[in-house]
Amino acid sequence: MSDLQYVTDTYLLMGTVVSIQAVSRTEADVVQCAIARAFDAMCFVEETCSRFNEHSALRELCRHPEQSMQVPDVLFETLRIALEMSVLTDGAFDPTIGATLEANGFNRDYLTGNVVQSDIASTEPVSYRDITLDEANHTVLLQKPMLLDLGAVAKGLAVDLAARELAECDGFAIDAGGDLYLHGVDPTGDEWTVGIQHPLEKERMICFLRATNVAVCTSGSYERKSPLKRNKHHLIHPKTGDSITGLLSCTVIAPLAILADAVSTAAFVLGADRALEFVESLELPALCISDTLDVTMTHAMERYLT
Repeated sequence: MSDLQYVTDTYLLMGTVVSIQAVSRTEADVVQCAIARAFDAMCFVEETCSRFNEHSALRELCRHPEQSMQVPDVLFETLRIALEMSVLTDGAFDPTIGATLEANGFNRDYLTGNVVQSDIASTEPVSYRDITLDEANHTVLLQKPMLLDLGAVAKGLAVDLAARELAECDGFAIDAGGDLYLHGVDPTGDEWTVGIQHPLEKERMICFLRATNVAVCTSGSYERKSPLKRNKHHLIHPKTGDSITGLLSCTVIAPLAILADAVSTAAFVLGADRALEFVESLELPALCISDTLDVTMTHAMERYLT
């Protein structure tokens, strides 16, 4: 398939380097325009749903507890998915964890490195049960003061919206720091091959997958460490305040990145004993790497291995 054009670009977004590779029979400048629209879509999600941006709709919502607030569709949908995952995991996944993350040092702007201290007074215990969504009016009520964190869902949604802008390409791969969406064919005309990073050796892959028309999302403890507390990483159990041990990473494949991202994060927080069982209950493929580097997976994941 030598007539395919190959275009690639990168952008700094959502605390990571986002890369897009696209292949198409159309002119390269047309593909480049589609990639630019994809990045614009991702920027919009970040500007709306980031707790690091004091002007975001998320921060504005958090500044008005006990008031029913109309929010953008993107924020409403992200919250809806987050709350569904909270119910499925009985609160192991919880978007109200923002204040806990902030207290553990996960409050640095990735562009400037500056500490971003929220203006949210969150002193009493909160959980996902303190959030009420009104589907008819697209309003959100925070029943108590809280700082929301939607990082485990918003990035997946951003990838999905970017994928929509690239739909006319013969193939594309979006890589947003552990969240991937693969579509169509790679530059050689085959399915896409992706590596699952070795958790302890950054330049090495522990295995490879071949897939297309799916999202592949990995949640891991090895990328984001607390600058304040030794051995603390960002995947914290909302009920205990402790970082999860026993797992180094969990990879999930799903039709949408928002689903794969949320499920991989939830599975990781549930812990090594329950992660695969949880993902299997949702009928999705998953692969886990333990802190002893044992690789386990669901039966559905085996077909993707190469």
